[in-house]
Amino acid sequence: MASVHEYKRLENKLVQKVKNTAGTAAGYVGSVFTAIGRFLTRRYTIVFVPHSEKRVYNLHVTILSVCCFLLVVSGIIGAFLWYGASYSSTMYAMANKDGTLKNTQASLDQLRDESANVVREARKLEIAFTNVLSALGINNNNTLSQNTSGDLSAFLGTQKTPEGNLPEIDDFRKIADFLAKASPVMTDIAATLDTQGALLTEIPSIWPIRGGIGHITMFFGQNIHPIYGQHYIHRGIDISTNRYGDPIVATADGTVVTAEYTYDYGNYIIVRHKHGYFTRYAHMQSFRASVGQRVQQNEVIGYIGNTGISTGPHVHYEVSIGSDVVDPYRYLTIRNSLARQGTLTVNASR
Repeated sequence: MASVHEYKRLENKLVQKVKNTAGTAAGYVGSVFTAIGRFLTRRYTIVFVPHSEKRVYNLHVTILSVCCFLLVVSGIIGAFLWYGASYSSTMYAMANKDGTLKNTQASLDQLRDESANVVREARKLEIAFTNVLSALGINNNNTLSQNTSGDLSAFLGTQKTPEGNLPEIDDFRKIADFLAKASPVMTDIAATLDTQGALLTEIPSIWPIRGGIGHITMFFGQNIHPIYGQHYIHRGIDISTNRYGDPIVATADGTVVTAEYTYDYGNYIIVRHKHGYFTRYAHMQSFRASVGQRVQQNEVIGYIGNTGISTGPHVHYEVSIGSDVVDPYRYLTIRNSLARQGTLTVNASR
């Protein structure tokens, strides 16, 4: 029992001590606040004395009112500074945006110029494309003409585009559509040209001297013999480079059937080609091909000479179909004629 009473007494002392401490602290805090209040509410008089006999003005203020005034002034100045900095930042950003906008506008103008150039070139391409189709006799119904009247006229029209889209985008879409539709037709053209090119390698259609050099000194048909001085029928054409040893080439794919020497033709070669064609190359200095050899168009078969009945270094070139001799010059101009018509893009030499 004694211990219980002892604990109770200690507890009461502790509670009383806490109360005393709290009271002392509260009194101290209250005195501090009272002192601050007295300080802030202390009145001061500001006297405005004019340099004349006018009335003297007294202004009664307290520390609290001065602090509030300074706080308001500081807030106003801070707000001005913040808005000024924000305005400067905004103006700088707008200046950058304006520069970017000008660059974008310049790029857009350049894009429009390039787009106009693309459209003009597309017009030229379509015209050339149509001409090629006409020359090859290919039907143009499956080309761009289905959608653009065959001349890309819609490219420069005033058709409306979806809102927000540039007119140039519509132009590029039309060009892409044209190219997509032209692709299978170009494939057909390539197949046609391949066939035509293969045919031109099977008939004598190139110049019989490597590099296309030389000039014709005597044409096919009636001429005066350069040695005997009599009229006679010249069965081929004479081509001269005015020097010995220039390479003579086969004018079409074929097989060498003759490579020999006679008193009139000298060293000569005869090549048999498809479709009944034969070609003769006479007055050679020497042979490069032999009987039975398969030769290709533009392959060297001999060299210019002055053998047989000849007045100088040249090649006598003949073309015959079966037993009929024809003018070789007509075949020498085949490729040039097709090229002028725009129907031949195959390389003449291999």
